Amino acid sequence: MQYTCRKDDVSLFSQLVKGVLEGCVLAIIAEEETYGYEIMEKLAARGFHFAKEGSIYPLLLRLEREKLVESTLRPSPSGPNRKYYRLSEEGASQLAQFRSGWQELAQAVDAILHQKG
Repeated sequence: MQYTCRKDDVSLFSQLVKGVLEGCVLAIIAEEETYGYEIMEKLAARGFHFAKEGSIYPLLLRLEREKLVESTLRPSPSGPNRKYYRLSEEGASQLAQFRSGWQELAQAVDAILHQKG
């Protein structure tokens, strides 16, 4: 199901997305070394179509600065070199914390939203 924002909802929805985007990007990078555009494609293929370049690339730079990911430049079959990202040990630990926290939060929110009575 795709969420469609009303004009009034954009800020709230944007905040919700921003809160989980880092964990989702770390999870994709954990699967295999990958580059920015491919990360966006993988997010979109799994329903996270609202992640745009304007949020992905700054996030990748921050993750690298915080040493949660490491990068390597590699030749591209077309165009300039690509920066491939892989998870660092710190990134793997951060991802494990995100997964645990997300499960707990999702269960609590589901319990509230689906409560009858």
